[in-house]
Amino acid sequence: RMGIVQAPPVLPEPEQFLKLVEIMENSGARQSQDCADFARFLAYSGCRLSEARAATFADADMDKGFLTVHNAKVRRARNWKPTRLVPIIPDMRQLLERLKMGSPEPTAPICKVGECEKSLTRACKMVGIPKITHHDLRHLFATRCIEAGVDIPTVSRWLGHSDGGALAMRVYGHLREQHSVA
Repeated sequence: RMGIVQAPPVLPEPEQFLKLVEIMENSGARQSQDCADFARFLAYSGCRLSEARAATFADADMDKGFLTVHNAKVRRARNWKPTRLVPIIPDMRQLLERLKMGSPEPTAPICKVGECEKSLTRACKMVGIPKITHHDLRHLFATRCIEAGVDIPTVSRWLGHSDGGALAMRVYGHLREQHSVA
């Protein structure tokens, strides 16, 4: 079956992403802070949209430094697992600690909103970058991990792929030009 070859997403640079979430949280909308937090959570965890919606505070083990992600895609592959562990990076740790300040129940969802598409689109326009989606934030996580030197099979496991890294190599084999030059 012939598929349509999609162009790789144009992902924001780290400083553009910080500007993006800053604009999102200062937009003045009722849930602007929650939308910015949701975008951060997606970018720092590599979760799919439905996986981020299902994440609870009980899934974040701050002592061991891992987030348990309940896989959204159910595969019939022999090596499919219902959950995966994603490391809690320093930015994610700050986000989780701030969100946990109100002492929520362990079963409470980490993110108060389940999507932030409009806020994300508006912020992209204001920063002057091409529109990105929730799923592009997953790509941003993977790309930043690879750029930081994490090997592709490990990134593939963090994303919940069960192919040992073949898909990740195909999708994330492109790195940003600035990283390639460095």
